[in-house]
Amino acid sequence: MLTIAFTDGTVRPWDDDEAKKIFWHSSAHLMAEALEALYPGVKFGVGPAVETGFYYDVDLGGRQISEADLKAVEDKMLELARSKETFECRKVSKADALKYFTEKGDKYKCELINDLEDGTITFYTNGNFTDLCRGPHIKHVDDIKAIKLTSIAGAYWKGDQNREQLTRIYGVTFPKKSMLDDYLKMLEEAKKRDHRKLGKEMELFTFSPRVGLGLPLWLPRGAVMRNVLENFLRKKQSELGYLPVVTPHIGNKELYVTSGHLAKYGKDSFQLIKTPQEGEEYMLKPMNCPHHCEIYRSSPRSYRDLPLRFAEFGTVYRYEQSGELHGLTRVRGFTQDDAHLFCRPDQLQEEFEKVIDLILYVFRTLNLTEYMAQVSLRDPNDKVKYIGSDENWEKAERAIVEAASKKGLKTVVELGEAAFYGPKLDFMVKDAIGRQWQLGTIQVDYNLPERFELEYIDADGTKKRPVMIHRAPFGSIERFTAVVLEHTAGHLPLWLSPDQVKILPVSEKYADYAEKVCEFLKNSEIRASVDSRNETLGKRIREISLLRVPVLAIVGEKEVNDGTVSVRREGVDQGSMPADKFVEYIKSVIADELKN
Repeated sequence: MLTIAFTDGTVRPWDDDEAKKIFWHSSAHLMAEALEALYPGVKFGVGPAVETGFYYDVDLGGRQISEADLKAVEDKMLELARSKETFECRKVSKADALKYFTEKGDKYKCELINDLEDGTITFYTNGNFTDLCRGPHIKHVDDIKAIKLTSIAGAYWKGDQNREQLTRIYGVTFPKKSMLDDYLKMLEEAKKRDHRKLGKEMELFTFSPRVGLGLPLWLPRGAVMRNVLENFLRKKQSELGYLPVVTPHIGNKELYVTSGHLAKYGKDSFQLIKTPQEGEEYMLKPMNCPHHCEIYRSSPRSYRDLPLRFAEFGTVYRYEQSGELHGLTRVRGFTQDDAHLFCRPDQLQEEFEKVIDLILYVFRTLNLTEYMAQVSLRDPNDKVKYIGSDENWEKAERAIVEAASKKGLKTVVELGEAAFYGPKLDFMVKDAIGRQWQLGTIQVDYNLPERFELEYIDADGTKKRPVMIHRAPFGSIERFTAVVLEHTAGHLPLWLSPDQVKILPVSEKYADYAEKVCEFLKNSEIRASVDSRNETLGKRIREISLLRVPVLAIVGEKEVNDGTVSVRREGVDQGSMPADKFVEYIKSVIADELKN
């Protein structure tokens, strides 16, 4: 097992997530040292580890750097790594820290230091480079054996578009060259699977600057896929006792004052909308939960009514900086497969476990078989970020930990990752090429029922507060669609494919027969269409392959005479079969895919 030594005295296996973060953050410092050697006077913003590597935001003082220049930076990093530098830590006073970076002329570091408390500041030095950093780092820089700087982007200082625009340089490093080789192969595969590329080829969605950045437009084929996903979950939710609700796309400002969302997320929301006549203030809906609380409040509730499970495919809107937008995975308008369960405290454990079962059912059906559950708890050292009493937080956190344990989930605990109103269980899923995505979330909430004064009449006639569970198995339709496309490389399961069957007459004289077969399939609730364009059969097949239609039914003279179709599924010949047997074949494949 490959292990890495760190400056805090620990030795950890490379596969440990925290070890990778430290390794990559150390690599950001190494890149900074190389940049300072190659671009004297460069100033530095922040250089964190990210999910697959690291970046550093730098100010090159008006000089330009292109991707063609990155090889020289890589070479310098390798040269410095081979010099066997070590990372050395020292504590410094705030005054001395400011003095150092003022003399160096690095205004960004000075600004960061001004936000820190004296007595908490540490410097890390590797070679000729010293940085403001909490650490820890890898002990030996020569553990970095393979380096690839992957891209360059622009980034506003502190994410503020009114501030300086810095150059963000991304990279990744490994302790073995073979690991980098494997990673680069994965990147090439990821390019082929990019959902933005697939979405265009498969005619699923598009974006228009006239509509607005981060606001996807679903094309007919994409809308079909989206509807199939929604109906799949609706059917299962109906079996589990969920009740459908629908709420508006906007809400009065006071709704979000009550919920706490305005105070917590106001700066990440769109500007308030004022009615011209009455002067009322509204917000584009950033969350569905406050609306669902008001639905609960609309009628008196008895302990016998609980649990109540309200479900909605609710579209919400949140402001994201343009530089952070990315296809369907980071958008400004998205639809959550949202539900809010209101239950008695004695029902909480059972309801939470049922939601875990639902999420795992979704994953199994989509062949997302590798996952772990992240138990996202409150940071005990920074409780001011959260609302509600310690007692309620402890109860909520205990319920999540016990439910995950009972279900035998592989879990990791992350402090400080809870929602502001309650802890949550986030499902981290690995796709077919090993990348990790956050899909599916369940949250326990004692606080919104308190803020909205939700009540039920208990068996003894007293008023009690329900407990609220927030859950979204998909997370959002947009992000889930992107992940499924990349996981399958666009080769969707038959039940989910927008076009399940494409019927191809060999020539125009067989088009009428193809239309009759198509009508028969449609009447059997199979999504089918005919491609009778005046093109060669080979060209039509090649073009349809971009749409990733899973089943082709080819008809010519023999098929017309025999009353059959010649079937290919994913490019593999399935033989000829009559239309009724073809329907049975399609339905048996779908039934097998949905078997759980």
